[in-house]
Amino acid sequence: MEFTKDLGLLINAMMTYTPPLLLAALGSCFSERSGVINIGIEGMMTIGAFVGAATALTFGNPWIAFLCGGLAGALFGLLHAIACISYQADQTISGTAINFLAPGLAVFLCKTFYDNSTDTPALQPSMKLPKFFDGIFPVGSFGYNAICNYSVAYLSILLVLVIWFVFYKTKFGMRLRACGESPEACDTLGINVYGVRYVCVILSGLLAGFGGAYVTLATVSQFRPIVIVGQGFMAIAAVIFGKFKPQGAMWACLLFGLCNGIKVLASQGNAVSPNLISMIPYVVTILALVLFVGAARVPAANGRPFEKAK
Repeated sequence: MEFTKDLGLLINAMMTYTPPLLLAALGSCFSERSGVINIGIEGMMTIGAFVGAATALTFGNPWIAFLCGGLAGALFGLLHAIACISYQADQTISGTAINFLAPGLAVFLCKTFYDNSTDTPALQPSMKLPKFFDGIFPVGSFGYNAICNYSVAYLSILLVLVIWFVFYKTKFGMRLRACGESPEACDTLGINVYGVRYVCVILSGLLAGFGGAYVTLATVSQFRPIVIVGQGFMAIAAVIFGKFKPQGAMWACLLFGLCNGIKVLASQGNAVSPNLISMIPYVVTILALVLFVGAARVPAANGRPFEKAK
């Protein structure tokens, strides 16, 4: 009976901690497959986390807050696109700048709006994202523990199917992947490489912002400067681990989410130092990169600025 309870809690924790990683990883897939490196995912998640929490506190509607968090991330995606696509800036440096700028702006705005505090007030339960299957199973049962989770957790899995279809079954997806392999050839065929890349980088920011907003609207219930704590970089690692494919990124994110679930269950006892337990997801991320990074084929034009022929 105890094993069944723990298994249900483990599945629940995995499905709770996977969505922010998965949403950000899907966004990274868009950017990387189009040929633009975006390591600013962490910063985009952070600004999305703040805007999501602040909007929920202002309007009380979690879905409006979730949307606004995504739009905040999309705005920084646009800044990254302007720098890297229009002005051919170094993509790694631009992403690093966003990882400093976006969290700094989030803390500045938080201190401005909330009495010089770096933390927002805690969200009321009505301000948090709703759960699916709540009330169907008795509280504490295996069914309740296993599948009663936030609606966005299930929507993020559904989004994997949608993005897979876009990538491999639509004309836009074909052009997206082609721009990441040979933008010059695409240009000679009349494909607007700049336009495709702009759309993909902005989408990467939008999805990263959604991931950050999920954290404050579901798992943490308030914004704090360390609320994302490396999840953006874990999402990028998941994309590499998943070979730059949405379905591969999903499996990698589920693995990292499982590690977070193990961390939650292990922290309930006192046998192991909590500091060591907190290291589990990051150690697994490093091991995944070491073992599988060589097997991932990076898009040929990834990170290479494109300048339209005159």
